[in-house]
Amino acid sequence: MQLNLQRPLLFFDIESTGLNIPEDSIVELSFVKVFPGGEERVKTWRIKPWDYVLRRQRPITPEASAVNGITDDMLTGCPTFFEVADEVALWLKDSDLAGFNSAKFDLPMLAEEFERVKLAGKDLQVDLHSPLMVDVQNIFHAMEPRNLRAAYRFYCGGEDFANAHSAEADTLATYEVLKAQLDRYQTPDKYREQVLKNDVASLASFVGKKYVDFSGHLIRDDQGEILINFGKHKGKSARKVWETEPSYYAWIQQGSFSLDTKAQFARLEEQFKRERLAAKWNGRLF
Repeated sequence: MQLNLQRPLLFFDIESTGLNIPEDSIVELSFVKVFPGGEERVKTWRIKPWDYVLRRQRPITPEASAVNGITDDMLTGCPTFFEVADEVALWLKDSDLAGFNSAKFDLPMLAEEFERVKLAGKDLQVDLHSPLMVDVQNIFHAMEPRNLRAAYRFYCGGEDFANAHSAEADTLATYEVLKAQLDRYQTPDKYREQVLKNDVASLASFVGKKYVDFSGHLIRDDQGEILINFGKHKGKSARKVWETEPSYYAWIQQGSFSLDTKAQFARLEEQFKRERLAAKWNGRLF
């Protein structure tokens, strides 16, 4: 089944130096952009992972190399993310997003790289919070809990797809799995009443919790209130924490959190300050 799209849907996958988002970097990034009408465009970048503080290539962990097959020497002549960021941003423009487990790792890692190049002096306007995000793994786990290779065998038939764990192969396999999921779950049966609707908003609903930052330190409850989602203030209103313990927000900025998490806390703090000032001028605090 072809996707019913109102605007482009960009499938993507990342290979990285490791799994620690604040400390690791992208080494391979692949996009498969699907347009309304079915046109597909594919782009893959090999990227030299760059440490902007130490100004040197960041090493790949042995564990990551064992999975993705990429070694440090394979990347020495590749561009840094700073050098390809403008092109990556153009591919992202006006698109919704899709991937396999991308909501938890690939998307926050991509956001982290963009925040790094902004701090390094590149003027970019990239908003990764606004696009809808279809995480095919969430749909897969809701319907048939397994991993990508099993999903491909189950939905697409035949043997494993070639070059598993390369970014491009994984991205193309994810795209094929989503189309097959739409074919499979059109009618309910006695074991499963849920069906899949062929629109991005419905597919994106499988992501689950409404995270404000990609790392999930801030979430929205059913009423839209933003809550702290970790540590001693877990479950508390972000606004109430700022009102009673503003130093907590300073601690976030000084701590070992992703740049996106810090940016979202800073955005909230500025919002709360503006609202307090506006209330004061309206006489509400007198």
